[in-house]
Amino acid sequence: MTTLLYTHADCLTHVTPTGHPEQVARLTYIENALAGFATLERREAPDCQDDDILLCHPQSYLDMITQASPSSGQRALDGDTHMSAGTLRAARRAVGANIAAVDAVLGGAATNAFVATRPPGHHAEQSTPMGFCLFGNIAIAARHAIKRHGLSRVAVVDFDVHHGNGTQALLWEEENAQFYSSHQSPLWPGSGQSHETGGHNNVWNFPLPPHSDGPHMRDVYTREILPALDRYRPELILVSAGFDAHAADPLAQLNWQTEDFAWLTQRLCDLASTHCGGRLVSTLEGGYDLRALAESVTAHVGVLMEKSA
Repeated sequence: MTTLLYTHADCLTHVTPTGHPEQVARLTYIENALAGFATLERREAPDCQDDDILLCHPQSYLDMITQASPSSGQRALDGDTHMSAGTLRAARRAVGANIAAVDAVLGGAATNAFVATRPPGHHAEQSTPMGFCLFGNIAIAARHAIKRHGLSRVAVVDFDVHHGNGTQALLWEEENAQFYSSHQSPLWPGSGQSHETGGHNNVWNFPLPPHSDGPHMRDVYTREILPALDRYRPELILVSAGFDAHAADPLAQLNWQTEDFAWLTQRLCDLASTHCGGRLVSTLEGGYDLRALAESVTAHVGVLMEKSA
């Protein structure tokens, strides 16, 4: 078996304002860092279908985003979230890549996959773009696995430093999915408290204090998150892989190191091996120090490849 990498040149045409942290260079740094993995199987992210987006968002929202797409220049949807002429194509590729990765992993074409696309997705709510995100990529992938593949226990694990408020909202009433999030708190967007438990007790939030480090994270995962995942016995693990908990990241105050992302990836892959034949799909969310992002993604994908061998 193998690890698949999904990406597409269209994701380089999503151009944000000068100085914006979610920039084209994030993807070029990742591509350069992963170039040395000769056995990593690369696939082009396909365009999604409208029905894929509609798994989580209403038609009115899709229409609004489509109509907001500028033919040139840039358009601000809010203070953080922007569209350029290439953004809609890139966002559709991000959804399509997650759908294709789930299909490939569930179909036996690969053990696991990493989706390197942008814009990210875990802050997009049903009818609200925010936090650099347009569509709920990972939540759409979860609903795809449930509605079209018939899975009844899909786990979504989000280790981005910012709480995945969008994924939580999109899966709040999804009884066949559980959402597990570790994130810095207090920090934007302000959600993700432990009392937020979902419509079916399917949401698990684990706030981490500012300036806490990798050993603290490992303790929380070892004592609480990993045992909860083990009890759930997922049929598929989806990962919102944000690398902005790194100590070098400019947008938050957690102090993880590159080896902490490798450790966490190993633990999640071990659970996938125990419960679902290794089936895991990871998708890029945050990470805004370019060097730390490239190093952390390299460590993450290296573990995925090791576990799929």
